[in-house]
Formats: sequence, structure tokens, C-alpha cells
Amino acid sequence: MRGLEEQLGARLLNRTTRSVAPTELGERLLMRLAPVLRDLDDALQVVAQAQGVVQGTLRINTSETAARLLLQDLVPRFLALYPLVELDLVAEGRLVDIVEGGFDAGIRLGDALPRDMVGVPVGGDVRFVAVASPEYLAGRPPLTTPDDLHRHVCIRQRLPSGKRYRWEFMKQGQEIAVDVPGTLTLDNVPLMVDAALQHLGIAYVPEPAARAGLERNRLVVVLDDWCPAGPGLFLYFPANRLMPAPLRALVDLLKAGQ
Repeated sequence: MRGLEEQLGARLLNRTTRSVAPTELGERLLMRLAPVLRDLDDALQVVAQAQGVVQGTLRINTSETAARLLLQDLVPRFLALYPLVELDLVAEGRLVDIVEGGFDAGIRLGDALPRDMVGVPVGGDVRFVAVASPEYLAGRPPLTTPDDLHRHVCIRQRLPSGKRYRWEFMKQGQEIAVDVPGTLTLDNVPLMVDAALQHLGIAYVPEPAARAGLERNRLVVVLDDWCPAGPGLFLYFPANRLMPAPLRALVDLLKAGQ
């Protein structure tokens, strides 16, 4: 790098004893070189794939809830099959542009997929369920329909857009969306489950996120017949870009399990 700086007669990096950061000129050079480096990486991936070698970095953006599920089964199987792949799994609540963010793919619920992306199912449908602890429910009004939630304390959810989520229920073709009451709003599904475990109210979460509490009888499902299954998780990626070998391997693994 110092040789390149001497050749150009300009400083590309600011260096201290603790950090190295690009200068403004270095940032501009990196932006111009980014397409070239991406094309070079794609070319190297093609050569490696032709030789039957799957290696490189696979960057995936997803939610924390999905990441927890992936770590239970899919990630261990994938890394065992492809030990030369470095999997960079970024978990965050907000939806991002995976291309602009430098990701190879994303994993989200099916109803949140961008329309210009190719989607591959990761498992089956997922059911959202209303759950609460037996301690919270003791002595409180029974729940027969979603309207009964207005007589309860609910743990509300803030969406990445900033809006509060209206709980959506369906039974025999009848759909109901409820702006539930509550004194606690969270933007993280695992925290919502934790709050329900602490007897703070009713939470509405993907069933896998509450499974541990349900299996240990620390949580129970309410309004069970109003909680249908919906589209589960999907791996998604751009259709018009060369697919890196690690992403192709992950897609093949998912399709083999369908």
C-alpha cells in the first residue's frame, strides 16, 4: 500500500498506532475499484467452482429470530459440508438493501421479500401465536376471540419502519387485525418472549421463538384456533448477478431438503 501511495504521490490511508482508515482520496479510489474487485472475486469463484471447490465468504443478512433458528440446524450442516466457506451472518431488525449493503443474500419471512429477488424456502410455513405465562393468565378474563385482547395487557411490537404492529388473526376465512393495548413495546422478538416469560403480558411471536417456553410449560398459547400458519423463511438474492459458489451450495442444500 505504501508503494502504491508513493507511485500516486498521495496518501490513501490515515495511520495511527491503534487504527488504519482510508483518506477521502482513498475512499474515492475504493469506490472506483469496487466493481473491479467484485468482478475479480466472481472470476475466482467461477474457477474454484469449476474445480469442484466451494470456498470463500458468504454474507447473509437476516433477523435475530431467524438467525437463532438457522444456528440450530442449517448452519451446522452447511459448515460441516463446506469447511472452506466463511459464513458471515448479520442479524438485525430492519430490512436492508442486500445489494447496497454488500450481502450475497438475505433471509426473511416470505411476506417481507423484496419483489425483485429470487426466493428459496428455508423450511416450511411458520405460525404466529399469542403466548402468555400461566402466572399472567391466572385470574384474568378468558380469551375466546381476538377482541378479548382489549381486556388484557399485551407486549406490543415496534416494526423496523417505526410503526406499531397490529396483530393479525384469521379463522374460517375471517380476518381480524387488532391494535392491542399494552404498556410495553419492544422491537425484538426474543425480548418479547422474555417479557412474556416474566409474566408481563401476552406476546404475539413466531411459534419457533416461543417453543422452549411452550415445551417447559412456562408459556401457553391463547386464541389457538385464531393463529393460522403463514409463509415461512426464505433465502433471497438478486436474479441478475453471478451466484457465488458458497451461495449456490447453500441453495442446493436447501432444495435437497425440500
